[in-house]
Amino acid sequence: MTLEAPDIGCGLSAWGKCSPDRQNFHHLAHHSADVAAALLILLDQPIIRRAADAALGRELDEVELRALTALAFLHDIGKLAPGFQAKGWVGQHNVPFRGHLECGWLWTRTLDAQSLAGAARHLARWSEIRIWLLVLFAHHGRPVPAPGSGLASPFYTPRDIAYDWKVEEERMGEALLAWFPDFAELLPPPASPRLVHFFCGLITLADWIGSDQRAFPFEPTFRPDYWATAQARAVQRIRDIGFSREGLSLRGSPGWALISDHAAPRPAQAAAGAMPLQERLVLLEAETGAGKTEAALWRFVSLVAAGEVDALYFAVPTRAAARQLQRRVNDALERMFVDPPEAVLAIPGQVKAGEASGARLPDFTMLWDDEKDLPARWAAEHAARFLASRVAVGAVDQVALGGLQVKYAHLRGTTLSRALLVIDEVHASDAYMTTIQTAMARDHISLGGHVMLMSATLGAVARAQWFEQPVGNYASEAAVPYPAIWTSRGVQPVEAEVGAGKTVHVRASAGWTGDDAARLATDMARQGARVLVIRNTVARAQETYAACRAQATDWLLQVNGIPTLHHGRFAAEDRARLDEAVEQAIGKGSPVGSRIVIGTQTLEQSLDLCADLLITDLCPMDVLLQRIGRLHRHRRPRPAGFEVARAVVLTPPDGLDGLTRRADNGLGAYSDGATLSGIYLDVPGLAATLDEIDARPVWHLPAMNRALVEAATHPEALEAVAERRGWQDYSQRVSGKRLGDRATARLGLLDRAQPLAEFPDDETLRTRLGEDGVVLRLPEDTPGAFGLPVSVLAIPARWSRGLTGEEEVVVEESGPPLRLKLADRVMIYGPAGLSRGGTDKG
Repeated sequence: MTLEAPDIGCGLSAWGKCSPDRQNFHHLAHHSADVAAALLILLDQPIIRRAADAALGRELDEVELRALTALAFLHDIGKLAPGFQAKGWVGQHNVPFRGHLECGWLWTRTLDAQSLAGAARHLARWSEIRIWLLVLFAHHGRPVPAPGSGLASPFYTPRDIAYDWKVEEERMGEALLAWFPDFAELLPPPASPRLVHFFCGLITLADWIGSDQRAFPFEPTFRPDYWATAQARAVQRIRDIGFSREGLSLRGSPGWALISDHAAPRPAQAAAGAMPLQERLVLLEAETGAGKTEAALWRFVSLVAAGEVDALYFAVPTRAAARQLQRRVNDALERMFVDPPEAVLAIPGQVKAGEASGARLPDFTMLWDDEKDLPARWAAEHAARFLASRVAVGAVDQVALGGLQVKYAHLRGTTLSRALLVIDEVHASDAYMTTIQTAMARDHISLGGHVMLMSATLGAVARAQWFEQPVGNYASEAAVPYPAIWTSRGVQPVEAEVGAGKTVHVRASAGWTGDDAARLATDMARQGARVLVIRNTVARAQETYAACRAQATDWLLQVNGIPTLHHGRFAAEDRARLDEAVEQAIGKGSPVGSRIVIGTQTLEQSLDLCADLLITDLCPMDVLLQRIGRLHRHRRPRPAGFEVARAVVLTPPDGLDGLTRRADNGLGAYSDGATLSGIYLDVPGLAATLDEIDARPVWHLPAMNRALVEAATHPEALEAVAERRGWQDYSQRVSGKRLGDRATARLGLLDRAQPLAEFPDDETLRTRLGEDGVVLRLPEDTPGAFGLPVSVLAIPARWSRGLTGEEEVVVEESGPPLRLKLADRVMIYGPAGLSRGGTDKG
């Protein structure tokens, strides 16, 4: 039997890329050249080259550079195997399919002196060839170890099939020797761990670039002169997608006038703008609303002008904050650059670049709603490529994924190396995440990268972890200036802003049911206030929403005319609608008048909200100050009685002692867990926060920020609280939990100082501790919580047990609310978000 490969013009030559319909092919040597050329041109970019040199510990020489490029040419050598080539053959055959990475390793077992037109014997001179092969075959995002013995070889073709892999291997070798005529003299650099990890990410990036048919059109017939074509196409593509220094031109000198129309920067902004560019880790501590975003953008353009960076990743705590900030940054780019890049929204499942939104078509291409197919939007099309954007704004999880042993971690770390990494709202509440973020930041700095941290509420313990410094005693840390900038040289006070700051009247209120919160909210809204209610759990937020809806529907947050609240248990499309609605309700330019916005932690950080009154559950001091930051953020008319900012802190009616035995409303430890677990575990810290509220009911912010944070986070202060309340045992368990979380994080870290090794199962590692729930795909055109289409819905982990995510979802009632049946259970999805409707055993 002879198989046909119609319209490919080269019979059964080896192909490297194939269209889904198996009608169009790209010769394997051509695709190999595309990827090698992409890697060569990437290493020609000054900042990428600097990072590679930093990873090696010295400058790469030209011989080593050509060796790495030639190595990249061999990245898909396993595709020679008939077991892989059969995937593109038309007709019946009995050749079993095999993966090309496995085939690549098995190809190395076929080598002799004549293999690859004799080029293989030169590879044998590379003393660390085994390490470089591990790198080479990791180009799909994670290391693939050599398979064990006993596997059937994929390099066998039945006699009646017209494909000779040895002939094709000979052609590949001839191309390699022709395009790299000095191949016999090439030797790669020493395979130091940091260079190996960096190169894993670089070859993954090069493979992704070189696999794009839009930039590298398929040519099925081998051309001996194709190497020149591949290089020209790679130069153009790397320029087009924003990986070239070309095209990034500032509109003027990197001064304040480039950032803002305001006559002069505020003190925190001026201090950040004056920071020496050789400082690679900078922490700006300033109150919410101090203009930290503009300070970060000023540092970005300063570093761009100096040739230190040519990209920016702005990491924020929540998706809601990312959506809001992406628009602000995108507008700022128009002011700063001659040909401004579009800011990518780095949220998985959302495809947005600048003002345009994209949708993935069945053939995996993208359809943009502005009908423009701009190459620079390439990085927005896949979550693993977000950090390859020229400018991106997204959740901090994307950074964490570059620091864990998960797929595409190397790609994320390598692409980030050219960027200023800004992490907004850094605080100390999560030891697990802080451990991952600090490790990733150090890796980034080791490659010559820059990091800027921003916080309104960072305690000494967390700051010491970032700067790898000891923690001072309580008295000394409470006396540290605020606001301030920290660098490797220590602390630099920031001048207090004249006329800035605010006075906040803070009081505790015993009772935190939904009715308790709703009664306060409606009373205040009745007086004309714009009220923000932040609950610690979705359940309490839903209770509060239900109670308010029974009394004051017209004042509630609305989407599409439907009253609602804001939390994480909404479909992605509805979350975006909710974020926009919150801004319209209590954002900077929102109208005067009564309003009640109810939500969870999704509303507490980075968002530019401006409420008259805050009602919040008790929470750690640093978190409480973040929530208070949504109060009186801008100068605007206030209703009578709310000229001064007011915060009401809801507390358990029976005091805090019970929280050391059983969690309630997100505070304390769950009693049924094998280990200590909960949302806000540190009950001594909560008690210290409540003590500060009782002792000092009027807070002058930011003047009191440092003292308040240290009083409720410093180890000496917490030890005193625990001793006074008889909570020493519980406090020790909390400390042990924190140490355990850090140890768990370290186990999952991708240690780039260690040799490359196989990754564990991705499912065992997460950017945040806690179980993951399943994600369900809904029937097409399912109306969501607000009667508008939604496509996917995430189910909380504790409701997901027994589900795989592959279950068919049946819409039994199309509401809103929707009644959804899946497997043996029912879910209700409506304006209150997702809730359980019980099980259906029938």
